[in-house]
Amino acid sequence: MSVLANTTIEILRDVGAFLYQWYWVPLLLVYVGVIATILIENRNPAKTIAWILVIVFLPVIGIVVYYLFGQKFQKVKVFQVQDREKHTRLLRFWDQLGPLTDDYLRVLKQSIGQLSRVFTFLKRQRVALPTLHNEVKLLINGEEKFPALIEAIESAKHHIHLEYYIFDTDNIGNQIIGLLAKKASAGVTVRVIVDDFGSPKLNRHRGRLAAAGIEFVAFLPVRFTSLANSNYRNHRKIAIIDGRTAFVGGINISDRYINDGQQELFWRDTAVRIQGGAVNVLQAQFWINWHLGKGASFDLRDGYFYTTPIKPTGSAAVSFAFCDPGSVSPFNMEALLIGIAEAEEYIQLCTPYFIPSDELSTALQLAAGSGVRVELMLPARSDSFFVQHASFSFLKPLLARGVSVYLYEKGFLHAKTACIDGKLAYIGTVNLDIRSFYINFEVSSIIHDDVLCGELSSQFELDKLDSTHLTMDKWLKRPKLKRGMDSVCRLLAPLL
Repeated sequence: MSVLANTTIEILRDVGAFLYQWYWVPLLLVYVGVIATILIENRNPAKTIAWILVIVFLPVIGIVVYYLFGQKFQKVKVFQVQDREKHTRLLRFWDQLGPLTDDYLRVLKQSIGQLSRVFTFLKRQRVALPTLHNEVKLLINGEEKFPALIEAIESAKHHIHLEYYIFDTDNIGNQIIGLLAKKASAGVTVRVIVDDFGSPKLNRHRGRLAAAGIEFVAFLPVRFTSLANSNYRNHRKIAIIDGRTAFVGGINISDRYINDGQQELFWRDTAVRIQGGAVNVLQAQFWINWHLGKGASFDLRDGYFYTTPIKPTGSAAVSFAFCDPGSVSPFNMEALLIGIAEAEEYIQLCTPYFIPSDELSTALQLAAGSGVRVELMLPARSDSFFVQHASFSFLKPLLARGVSVYLYEKGFLHAKTACIDGKLAYIGTVNLDIRSFYINFEVSSIIHDDVLCGELSSQFELDKLDSTHLTMDKWLKRPKLKRGMDSVCRLLAPLL
């Protein structure tokens, strides 16, 4: 063996011995660096502590998890810049409508009093303009939504815009793809945005869509070099047809949302069909996300905006709360907090995931403590072990202040709704959790319509018949092991 080879072996042996004895030094430096980065970011203290616990008690794995899901990536700054650029283009149109929407707000205040503050807030924060004279229809479960959506698609003359978190290539998914292809061949412009993380199957069919003339964008594609994109999800479910009809709610395009006896689990969900000037607000948001996803540019003035008829047709006032990782504030949460604060009689909330912010938990306790009937409905069995236990850890203080909690037993409750005093309805994609408030792309329609609000409240009462009323006594009688697991999972709540 040559002298060079012997020298190389000796060097490698020495390096190996050094690393074996002192491996903890570079590892410690990495840990200190990551923890210092978390502290410098000035996050919410609870989230800061949660990430530090994950990193300390899950060696190596914790750092990997933080890299994938915890960093405040440059991507957030990109969202902020792009949002500002796109919104700037809409400001001229926004300002032109200012005097008219001020009149709308005066009408709303006369109709619903201080609850109109929700609409005023959204306008002042330049989130969404209030609109009047819309027609709305409540849609319960996929059995009601999909026939209405298919009918609207079949009637399309100019364009179809779909933006969905989950778009499966199953029976209903393929049926809708077939309809879209048929309309595209007839000259209708079809654009589809799906979340890359939520719809991996459809993403694999992009060639099929392109061949059918369907323009397609996979939002925030998740690749090995961009795994952290999976932390930012486009959770919206929006359909817009000819700028006149729109659908919003919790129902994705998937067979699981249809209770036809073919699915193992009953799926309880809610959506709303909106027709009228409010569709313009959704159209503008679709346009922003289409360009964020680098879709081929198009001009909203080319027949995409709804023109208000001379004679009003509907009775519903509609606005929207939007939020995304680039939002300057959690507008969805704040719009709900204002409604809760102004409630006088009752608040009915449905959510599949309940990881409330301190602000939301406090608002519900204050409302219940001041005599408002506050009712919260959750699924009895969640599809997430950690979320299920973490959610239960937040219930005790609510129960202590008089909040009524119902656990839906018939199947999985996926509806994301609120009804306040029978005057204001929130129907959208927003879960009552930190992720929906601060991380995901979300939307909630906010509607004042006596008929729709009455139907939503009645549906809540029907769902109570399929639910167990969770009292404080029942909560305390749960096994200590489960309550202990609640407390452990709660530590991870800021990360869920």
